[in-house]
Amino acid sequence: MLLDGIDPIEARNAKRPTREAVTFAAASKQYVAGHERAWKSADHARQWRNSLDRYVLPVIGERPISAIDTHDVLTIVEPLWQDKTETATRVLNRISLILDWATARKLRTGDNPARWKGHLDAVLPRRSKVQRVVNHAALPYSRLPQFMTALRQQSEIGAKAAELMILTATRTNEVRFAAWTEFDLESRGWTLPAARMKAERDHRIPLSEPALAILRALPEADARVFPGMGQHAILKALQRVEPGITAHGMRSAFRDWCAETGVDHDLAELALAHSVGSAVERAYKRSDLFERRRQLAEAWARYCEVAEQPENVVQLAGRAG
Repeated sequence: MLLDGIDPIEARNAKRPTREAVTFAAASKQYVAGHERAWKSADHARQWRNSLDRYVLPVIGERPISAIDTHDVLTIVEPLWQDKTETATRVLNRISLILDWATARKLRTGDNPARWKGHLDAVLPRRSKVQRVVNHAALPYSRLPQFMTALRQQSEIGAKAAELMILTATRTNEVRFAAWTEFDLESRGWTLPAARMKAERDHRIPLSEPALAILRALPEADARVFPGMGQHAILKALQRVEPGITAHGMRSAFRDWCAETGVDHDLAELALAHSVGSAVERAYKRSDLFERRRQLAEAWARYCEVAEQPENVVQLAGRAG
């Protein structure tokens, strides 16, 4: 073979089967398929696919994943970084996860060109420097009683859902997808399962008398309390009363009311299903202060019924705290 000008080692290697180069598009498809069951919702998987289809695959979809480099990543992310920083951050994170997956699968070697620390942070300005923080529009809690009065004038089911959301200080989707099996009207409680919670743990909610009245007036004709309710039904109900207001802003109004009226910090945070204390503290302090939160829920509900009587606020909140 040498006399014929052939390198014997190269000839031997040429006979070995080689793994076909896997494209970024193929790798991303495998990554999503392997992880979507662990994700919270179908919406999350759809967001993944949509962002890849729109921003990533048209640029590097057909390139071998082993060949993706920093230039490829910046070609995608840099045009978005100034004006669509939130989108760019999510896209960058998804590219990085897929590349790490490919490395673990031995489809590529070397450093991850989408990593931020010690790499892209030398090229792109920090997110906090280019992204303007926009807080959710919150209604001043002093206007809640008048707001609730106007909300109750609406006949649409979205208004009933919005009222329940405000009284329980919950989130839009927690109300939209509420199932009758989560409620125990006799013991006046609502238990949201971990699968539907942002914090991924069960959350017990005490139901005030006005909240119970809403539920008791609804027909139990479906597994869901608000069957077929659209994604924006609650928001539209809120904005018919106060244009520009957001559902999250109502939780902020509740938290402001708690802070201004002397409600215990931990009590208020637990009512919002927020984590309180360190992991070690939570391990030893397992009570969710349910009965105290029941008093708080009743006080909040009574405040929402009281128009322009701020002197009652401290009295009610003090009783709850």
